Amino acid sequence: MVTHFSIVLTAKDFNPEKYAAFTRILCRVYLKHGSPVKMMESYIAVLTKGICQSEENGSFLSKDFDARKAYLAGSIKDIVSQFGMETVILHMALMLKKRVVVYHPKIEAVQEFTRTLPALVWHRQDWTILHSYVHLHADELEALQMCTGYVAGFVDLEVSNRPDLYDVFVNLADSEITIAPLAKESMTMGKLHKEIGQLIVQSAEDPDKSDSQVIQDIALKTKEIFTNLAPFSEVLDDGRKRVLNLQALKQKRLPPATENFLYHLAAAEQMLKI
Repeated sequence: MVTHFSIVLTAKDFNPEKYAAFTRILCRVYLKHGSPVKMMESYIAVLTKGICQSEENGSFLSKDFDARKAYLAGSIKDIVSQFGMETVILHMALMLKKRVVVYHPKIEAVQEFTRTLPALVWHRQDWTILHSYVHLHADELEALQMCTGYVAGFVDLEVSNRPDLYDVFVNLADSEITIAPLAKESMTMGKLHKEIGQLIVQSAEDPDKSDSQVIQDIALKTKEIFTNLAPFSEVLDDGRKRVLNLQALKQKRLPPATENFLYHLAAAEQMLKI
């Protein structure tokens, strides 16, 4: 006799609300028929036509769930109200494709916070960096460590004793952000970061601005940073790839922290000559 069942749905795109709605329908189908065959019919209908309809189980339409809406579902304003100027550390870490680990004992808090972080680097629109619920199990950690940069969520405080897993550690429960010793050199803050931090805080504290407008403001500042990097880059012979001209960057005699940041940003964007 079956007393409980669960459905696991894997997807390549990030859209929690979309798949929560779809799995609710699949659950109802299974409850009614007790057979995975009917459930698979609904699944294949969505896979091929983007729609499944039935009067008793409800209807589901893929195009009702816009990816951008999923990306904007979290609140940047909430993050800034919690961390203030320190939010710039998160922005910098994501710009440089660093490893960010987030801890809170409640999984809901971890998921809500981590899903918002990739929006700080909106120009990439890359939510594949998100691993919102990771356990301290060897196989999961091995898979995580194969990624170049990530945002990973944990509910076990023991992760704080694993500096091999992070460049930046966020203790959500205590509202603390820590930069790991080995990451400090590449994440030296300067005047540029103070400017970015002030812009983020001013924008987020404006009661007339929505979260998406705050993200837009940060994205414009990010674009400005790439514009500043452009004069120090050159196109390779094949004409397709831009690389950093380190000599030109050094000749500019920028403040050390700014030069350091632009160099590591070029490295993150794969603009270094090999």
